Amino acid sequence: MARSIDTLSVHAGEPRDKAHDSLVTPIILSTAYPFANTDELHRYFRGEHQRGEEYARYGNPTQEVAEAKLAALDAGEAALLTSTGMSAIVTTLLAMVKPGMHLVITADSYRKTRVFVREFLAKFGVEHTSCEPSVEGIAAAITPKTRLIITESPTNPYLNCIDLAALAALAKQHRIKTMIDATLATPYNLQPLTHGIDLVVHSATKYLGGHNDLMAGVVVGKSDLIQAIREHQGMFGALASPFTAYMLIRGLKTFAVRMRHQNASGQRIAEFLEAHPKVERVWYPGLPSHPAHAIAIKQMRGFGSLISFAIKGTLEDASRMIDACTIPYLAPSLGGPESLIEQPALMSYYDKTPAERAALGIRENLIRMSVGLESADDLIADLDQALNHI
Repeated sequence: MARSIDTLSVHAGEPRDKAHDSLVTPIILSTAYPFANTDELHRYFRGEHQRGEEYARYGNPTQEVAEAKLAALDAGEAALLTSTGMSAIVTTLLAMVKPGMHLVITADSYRKTRVFVREFLAKFGVEHTSCEPSVEGIAAAITPKTRLIITESPTNPYLNCIDLAALAALAKQHRIKTMIDATLATPYNLQPLTHGIDLVVHSATKYLGGHNDLMAGVVVGKSDLIQAIREHQGMFGALASPFTAYMLIRGLKTFAVRMRHQNASGQRIAEFLEAHPKVERVWYPGLPSHPAHAIAIKQMRGFGSLISFAIKGTLEDASRMIDACTIPYLAPSLGGPESLIEQPALMSYYDKTPAERAALGIRENLIRMSVGLESADDLIADLDQALNHI
């Protein structure tokens, strides 16, 4: 029987009968898992005996439950939990690339992913092309040596959306694997695998954990691909701890409930900002004014709670407005219960000059807000009074 994402958030991946008759999945902290005898060891390594991993760097019972739940939420066969979102990306790329291979990565992908491709993988003979964030731009960047396409949907901070079905069709035509970072969408709003994408990664630190109190990453896809990546994780050791896995399972219980609230609040606040006389422009895929609105409507259930907007003013005016806010915290990250607000020009690109930021598409008057679980009415009132300080 097919289950809704609400029910999967609570029950997926968890056996009904748990150790010691516990209602919740227990935290298993052991680093080693003994065999009963040498015969069991032989049968295990011959594949004749099913049991858990023998050593914690290769797996953990609490981690396995979290992975099964995450795979179910993304409609995938398997998932691999990692220590951070970046470790999910790095481990996946190192498992998939080799010297002489060519990658295509869209120019608005997460900054650290682009840096890893441009500065680290290039040292080992992995070539890449950075292209405009569209299926047409990706198609133009493909070469005979291209073996992987990397992009995001939506992107940060301008929330561009890629037509995933068209991208998957393009990639299959050229026998190229695809990897989508869907952190901002979450499995609630978008399931890239159902559109034909090969791998989806998330920073589980954000909406999946949902409480600003853990760091983790996940990659989801077909079992054979995930197993190949898992073998590399066993070498690199970029593991999430059993306690982190437990906290992630706990956070996912309320995932669908949180997303419904944050989707609704995000839409209301984006509409408020777009109508405000002190706001120059708003980027939110739920608005008809967003360039990717038609794509978002076609493939997303909701549009999340990250909003970017430019005020009618300077970098200093944007700082004044942020400092006048009384509910959102001035901090990076997103997806938790507390609303967060920041200036990308300062938070992420402080080391760049205004000209360098402009070349990267980062406006001086740009503000990014992650809407939390507070009352939308309260947040709107707070933003309104803060905007009046400009």
